[in-house]
Amino acid sequence: MQTKRFIGENPKVGIRPVIDGRQGGVRESLEEQTMNMAGRVAELITSTLKYTDGTPVQCVIADSTIGRVPEAAACAEKFRKEGVGLTISVTPCWCYGSETIDYDDRMPKAIWGFNGTERPGAVYLAAALAGHNQKGMPAFGIYGHDVQDADTQTIPDDVKEKLLRFTRAGIAVAQMRGKSYLSIGSVTMGIAGSIVDTDFFQTYLGMRNESVDEVEIIRRIEEGIYDKEEFKKAMAWTEKYCKTNEGHDFNPADKQKSRAQKDADWEYIVKMMIIMRDLMCGNPKLRELGFKEEALGHNAIAAGFQGQRQWTDHLPNGDFAEAMLNSSFDWNGIREAFVMATENDSLNGVAMLFSKLLTGSAQVFADVRTYWSPEAVERVTGKRPTGAAANGFIHLINSGAASLDGSGEQTKDGKPAMKPFWEITEAEAEKCLKATTWYPANRDYFRGGGFSSHFVSKEGMPVTMVRLNLVKGLGPVLQIAEGYTVELDADVHKALDERTDRCWPTTWFAPRLTGKGAFKDVYSVMNNWGANHGAFSYGHIGADLITLASMLRIPVCMHNVEDDKIFRPSAWAAFGMDPEGSDYRACKNYGGLYK
Repeated sequence: MQTKRFIGENPKVGIRPVIDGRQGGVRESLEEQTMNMAGRVAELITSTLKYTDGTPVQCVIADSTIGRVPEAAACAEKFRKEGVGLTISVTPCWCYGSETIDYDDRMPKAIWGFNGTERPGAVYLAAALAGHNQKGMPAFGIYGHDVQDADTQTIPDDVKEKLLRFTRAGIAVAQMRGKSYLSIGSVTMGIAGSIVDTDFFQTYLGMRNESVDEVEIIRRIEEGIYDKEEFKKAMAWTEKYCKTNEGHDFNPADKQKSRAQKDADWEYIVKMMIIMRDLMCGNPKLRELGFKEEALGHNAIAAGFQGQRQWTDHLPNGDFAEAMLNSSFDWNGIREAFVMATENDSLNGVAMLFSKLLTGSAQVFADVRTYWSPEAVERVTGKRPTGAAANGFIHLINSGAASLDGSGEQTKDGKPAMKPFWEITEAEAEKCLKATTWYPANRDYFRGGGFSSHFVSKEGMPVTMVRLNLVKGLGPVLQIAEGYTVELDADVHKALDERTDRCWPTTWFAPRLTGKGAFKDVYSVMNNWGANHGAFSYGHIGADLITLASMLRIPVCMHNVEDDKIFRPSAWAAFGMDPEGSDYRACKNYGGLYK
């Protein structure tokens, strides 16, 4: 089930076929070749990429080739009417540089200059990029490694990779623009990430900030401002898939709730989930019930729930609502995951949002809890870790917003995976639910009760852990760590897991090491991580995140991505020969995309 969540349509990719403007033989000889290049790029994108709602990414091609300013202006007007959010210019030849480039300084832009000997596409590419850089409008340059013949009908693999990387990141930028981050509550126990920085959201992401007090959930529950029919359906589903997996109550006898109280908590947390979703994206059903204002929602592409402590000291916790919103399925079937940050950690919510927009898959929110060295594991358990865990690993665990997709019960090529919702089967969704135990909440932490999910991620998933941090005087910085989920021997897992909380979801994470810097060893990864939280996504998507960050002018302070995969605007090369330093200097020079 997939319903429209946001105001407006999905952003489209604008393709600009740029041509030598000289009539009388030159331009005419290039019309077909240039338009064919545009058509091949459009076909590549629409057949390969999808929006997060599962529909194919749409492309718009200019009505004519662009050789002079009036044609560039006509193209820009068409793109404005069509809702274009990023542009790709293509050409096989020399063109008039500053007359033909895209002048929208907030629109991500790339130029593919054909590598051929018949016409100087590379010369235009260099001239146009120089124009962009001189005018302060960074653009991505795409130039194939090998010379092609003029009549070729194929796009080289290296060009495809850059076209798709640019488009994935550009679509993510355009999808955030104009949307909201919704805070349900405020600051959680002094966590800096939940001190929402509205200037960051506006200046770097082009997003609004919305906020409601947590009392709004109470009001809607007490006044019946939710879809009663959906609630009945949701409770029947929850009885079948979640209550049947209710775990042992490990609380002391004097703190355990009665069966009747636990049943009431189940009803309460299901209502919480429905209401938190309605707060994010609205619900037309509420209008039918007479609640016109509540039906609107907040046009929120991401949200966070404060929870601790004022809420959880008194009422059932938000773990069920957060975990299920972040999953790719619920009582309405398989659907696009939401982004709901536990403890209203808006910066981790942004990290989740970046990765979700790039992959279309659910994200896992976690504490970056403990580094386990091989020596410490052996001391505690008598066994030394082997295989992918041999160099040590990091324990990712948090009571709240871990998507059930993170269990690894979905499969891709026969291996554990977290897939976009349109690839998930009903059987895979049920496996994720069966792999999850719902334990009565630890009432030392959560005095109001509720339930916390528990699963253990399967081994072998390639994942990327991400975190956005704000540093005074510097601004936002992004951290990226690619690696793999690992499994431990059952007795080793039990010994380590129960030192923390056996009732919470666990992922054992082994980052890929490079032997230098923050990735010299696993300890260094943990020691350099910038906050108490991180979010991980399926797949090694660090290169896409680096491209996205450069579009937003956010420097990357830590990553283990191979150098040859890093793709940033051409202007970055003018800021020095060391890639990390040039990234910082370029981002400082240009400032946030919406400054």
